[in-house]
Amino acid sequence: MTGSTGDGPPVPPELAELAAAHGVQREYTDHDGRVQHVSASTIVAVLEALDVPASTPAAVASSLERSRDDEWRAMLPPTVVTREGAEVQVPVHVADGAEVTAWVELELSETPAMPTGATPWRVTAPQATATGSFATVQRTRVPLRQADVNTSPRTVDSRKVGRATFTVPGNLPLGWHTLHAESGGHTAQASLVVTPQRLELRKKVARKQAWGFMVQLYSVRSRDSWGIGDLADLGDLAWQTAHNAGADFVGVNPLHATEPVTPLTPSPYLPTSRRFMSPLYIRVEDIRETAYLSAADRSLVEWAAEPVRELSEDSGPIDRDAVWEAKKAALEVVYTAPRSAARQTAFDEYVLAQGKGLIDFATWCAITEHLDGRDWPAELSDPGASGVTTLRNALSERVQFYCWLQWVADEQLRAAHRAGLDAGMRLGVLKDLAVGASPHGADAWADSGVLARGVSVGAPPDMYNQQGQNWTQPPWHPRALAKVGYAPYRELLRTTLRHCGALRIDHVLGLFRLWWIPGGARASAGAYVTYDHEALIGILCLEAHRAGVAIVGEDLGTFEPWIRDYLAERGILGTSVLLFERDANGAPLEPEAYRSAALATVTTHDLPPTAGYLAGEHVDLRERLGLLTEEATILRARARAERDSLVEALSRRGLTTFDPSERELVEGLHRYLKDTPSALVGVYLTDAVGERRAQNQPGTDTEYPNWKVPLADSAGTVVLLEDLFSNARLRSLVTVMNEEDPA
Repeated sequence: MTGSTGDGPPVPPELAELAAAHGVQREYTDHDGRVQHVSASTIVAVLEALDVPASTPAAVASSLERSRDDEWRAMLPPTVVTREGAEVQVPVHVADGAEVTAWVELELSETPAMPTGATPWRVTAPQATATGSFATVQRTRVPLRQADVNTSPRTVDSRKVGRATFTVPGNLPLGWHTLHAESGGHTAQASLVVTPQRLELRKKVARKQAWGFMVQLYSVRSRDSWGIGDLADLGDLAWQTAHNAGADFVGVNPLHATEPVTPLTPSPYLPTSRRFMSPLYIRVEDIRETAYLSAADRSLVEWAAEPVRELSEDSGPIDRDAVWEAKKAALEVVYTAPRSAARQTAFDEYVLAQGKGLIDFATWCAITEHLDGRDWPAELSDPGASGVTTLRNALSERVQFYCWLQWVADEQLRAAHRAGLDAGMRLGVLKDLAVGASPHGADAWADSGVLARGVSVGAPPDMYNQQGQNWTQPPWHPRALAKVGYAPYRELLRTTLRHCGALRIDHVLGLFRLWWIPGGARASAGAYVTYDHEALIGILCLEAHRAGVAIVGEDLGTFEPWIRDYLAERGILGTSVLLFERDANGAPLEPEAYRSAALATVTTHDLPPTAGYLAGEHVDLRERLGLLTEEATILRARARAERDSLVEALSRRGLTTFDPSERELVEGLHRYLKDTPSALVGVYLTDAVGERRAQNQPGTDTEYPNWKVPLADSAGTVVLLEDLFSNARLRSLVTVMNEEDPA
């Protein structure tokens, strides 16, 4: 069967060819296996967002003609990404008949043996020190051999252009190198990235299935929290989970940065910046300087905490705004306290290491605070705009404050991760990277040159979100990102990979293709745009390899079957959700058929906890919110049949009775996962304590308290961190997870 994601006439052949040239897919297979065709109007809008004129037939013809010669206009490709051990041929475009030479300059780092033919040379370059001093360092140059490839010249923009092909050898070390070419006094350079063939799980993790809790950190509060779970709570949770439960990791929601002023966006998946952290998670009392405050300043901190500390035991929606107003006031007091020479040096070195990205982020925070809700004038439109330098200097103390907040958060995350490892965890913290960031946030401001405008990303309709999803985030512009050598992506990964043992990539399919929705269109009226997955996945593997971090890709939703094989080949774990895993006949997939290279869980954060889901509460909730496109009675019958099939699968294996209690069913499902070969098994903390409320209902905004639900038991009573491991239901499930395989 076929359908259409939009209205209008069929796609003309030239427009179809132009779409193919720029990676815009004209059709896709939906969750029901039906081929859906994209409308011409959607394709035009998406091409325009890619800076490809397509609004008229004449514009389409002109853009198509230009696209055929695009790669011949540049001397070198913008970026070359290859794998370790693989030769790659690189085209170099010069005036037809001109002599040309090419070479690679290796990254300044410790490398294995110097490649054959390489020569060292010396250059003066800045060093990463607190003083930013200059020194003479040694770089390595590798000359490239021209390959015997005959390519006919081409006339491009009234100029006859020839192509020479050079071979990059397969013995270059991993890293970020620079490709150079020179011809007739003209030079060019491009990034050359050598990436691992695959990531390897640490031996201590690979030898035995590891399990851990999956948590929404803000919801897990202690009596010392300021109304929201924080990094000190994460450290305590990691230690207790390892010490009292024998678990190997704690998986957390994205800890990305929120706005610097209220109101705060509650969704951790719609941050203002993915690269930097939310200071909302800082524990004020754990900052070293807090201990040395004067009595008067200490009183200011206590007064700030007093009205929000009691919120930790409130079962109502989490009040992020009240918490941030209190913490910000306290943090401003602590910031003014003197730091020791060692602490000041550590801060300075952190700022230097994070570079321009941190300064831009802190500048955006300071300007946002300064404007106090007013529109941003044109002279502040991006970090290079005329008025930004002036205002950054005028607000230098606030810029420094926001840099300091990031340093403090980074230190506290490092301590939390270390607490888990010291208590015996094999992985420690499993972090989460969101798909994108707010269109009005710091990343959108700082990275405006590599983001597409006039579109947002989301997902087409599926069985759980029948109207599709619009996540409102601007996507990477594929060509613009390649032109800057993927630098913003690299820096995002380097910062995100700090202080964790594993990183979950939300919607990892977005590194292959993303669902682009034109502005003002329905979520269902989008189109997929493809990305250079070999580059994006390769760079991810390189940075994860250097950080010693395992990668988990959330590969759920609508995707092409070969993608999972590709991810497995690169050593990236997939995601298996028991509630979604079905065989060809629609029955629950047998444990033995699960992938070994995966993180397996019973449910996800976008569904109610398992007890609520199996009671059909997701249908009730969506009906109340007006999100259904099918009759509720049909969906309830389907939900009941799904539960019955799970009970039958569990009872057949002796994991539950044929009429299990809620608790028996939840435990049986986790025993089922333990029987799989999956490398990692995640247990949602909500399932462990009997929580029934969903953390998030996709497709809603203010209609449901998304991302504001505190951790509570089946009766709705708040469960604090101090009481977590005395919870009988949790202790019982922990026993299940630690049962030895009788085989």
